[in-house]
Amino acid sequence: MDLYEALYTTRAMRRVHPDPVPAEVVALMLDAAVRAPSGGNTQNWRWLTVTDEATRRRLGELYRQAWDELNATIYAGRREAAQATGDETTVRIMRSSQWLADHFAEVPLVILPYHRNDPSGASIYPAVWNLMLAARGQGVGTTLTTILGIFRPDEVAELLGVPTDKGWTNAAAVTCGYPKGRWGVAARPPAHEVTYAERWGEPPAWRIDEPLWPDHLPAP
Repeated sequence: MDLYEALYTTRAMRRVHPDPVPAEVVALMLDAAVRAPSGGNTQNWRWLTVTDEATRRRLGELYRQAWDELNATIYAGRREAAQATGDETTVRIMRSSQWLADHFAEVPLVILPYHRNDPSGASIYPAVWNLMLAARGQGVGTTLTTILGIFRPDEVAELLGVPTDKGWTNAAAVTCGYPKGRWGVAARPPAHEVTYAERWGEPPAWRIDEPLWPDHLPAP
């Protein structure tokens, strides 16, 4: 797959089929993940892959609890406000997120990256993104979600036997499966509207009114 196609079309794919992801694809995803840069080349990460049905079912219960808590706190009123104002983008995202909460146990593969001595995530998240790009190259859809690590870290660690006394901390849960939806370039505000040059508030010398991929990439 072309590099820019992967960069431009790797987006959250929450709705996936229950078909298993082949072991060789999982191996490729993790091999790509560990090639990412890490601070001081410490590579202070561990990766847990979960495919067992009973474990996924329990993770699904914990995820639903975390999702409900998120909606009762940080997201309180968000869905209702979006519906009231006609914000279809937020309504669509909330509906998709609800599907994942309702069907988490049916997702065939969940990968949980753990780290230690990486409080900013500067080492673990580039590796997670490598994993997600490699998955995209194999037609596997992924979603990075952090609510298990925020709202149910102890329960997840106990379920999976994680030695948290050794400093291991959950960075995310990456759900993986073959998507029900279609790949595409995500709609975003143009880059020049969110970029400053040299000083805050000063616009860059360039504009990008349409996505550069696939038709407008500059020559190498």
